[in-house]
Amino acid sequence: MVDIRFPGDAGAVEAVADALREGKLAVLPTETVYGLAADATNPRAVAALYAAKGRPSFNPLIAHVDSLEMAQTCGIFSDLAAQLANRFWPGPLTLVVLQARDCPVAALATSGLDTIAIRLPSHPVMREVVRALGRPVVAPSANLSGRLTATRLEDALADLGETIAIAVDDGACRLGIESTIVACTGGSAKLLRPGALAPEEIEAVAGRLETAGSGDALTPQAPGMLSSHYAPHARVRLNALDAGSNDAFVDFGGYYIQLAGRVKAYADLSPEGDINEAAACLFETLRRVDAATPSTIAVARIPNSGLGIAINDRLRRAAAPRPD
Repeated sequence: MVDIRFPGDAGAVEAVADALREGKLAVLPTETVYGLAADATNPRAVAALYAAKGRPSFNPLIAHVDSLEMAQTCGIFSDLAAQLANRFWPGPLTLVVLQARDCPVAALATSGLDTIAIRLPSHPVMREVVRALGRPVVAPSANLSGRLTATRLEDALADLGETIAIAVDDGACRLGIESTIVACTGGSAKLLRPGALAPEEIEAVAGRLETAGSGDALTPQAPGMLSSHYAPHARVRLNALDAGSNDAFVDFGGYYIQLAGRVKAYADLSPEGDINEAAACLFETLRRVDAATPSTIAVARIPNSGLGIAINDRLRRAAAPRPD
């Protein structure tokens, strides 16, 4: 049975740190999504994490740290990487940098690459756990690999069940979409995965971002780059104008409210057309309409600017052809 704690519970942070120290897995809240956590320096714990998620071992993990100083024991920070870290950490930005010579993170967690993905989250629970453990924690989204990300603890428990030793429940995640991932391994910055930090905010510091090519997904440098990912059970159809009676329809801004009584399930990411609200409830909404077992989930057009870039990235991967 999973030991469920809450932020502020006496001894909760120490109990999680003790479990991680013993090689067990935990589910922890962050400001972005819930993470399945393991001691990043323990190869057996990292292997157990991959097995619990059913995640391919060529898909690297993000090392979560509690300070820039801990990050610098794992990776080599160029001037540009340091600028971005100083501006956006703690927060929803993951930086991919070259590994430090004595990087303590297990090679399995970095998929044997010479780079490492690092994040300093703003959620106090994750930072306090890392601090109590005294070493980095890997924490990919707490769901089965390729499926919808968990933004509530109950969704993580439904996916991962008894593989988890302990969890901290802090309700719905504030941002609801994963971190933005930027590579800083040369003189410029490359956007590997759009996320909860809008690209234009990063470009105000780093200049124009390069974008990852289509071939990068074959040997991903960071999480979330596989072509088929974030998928509900039902097939997903994008930029939809209509839907059938056995389909679900996900709206934005209430433009297709007339479908509410004519489809199997209807939901609106943001009736007011607020892109931040849409990002925060994207995965929860997809899980909810998918639970109605529709033939297809039809999704209305989402503006492709600001956080809409990250939303559309997740939707394209959800709609991509799936491996057999």
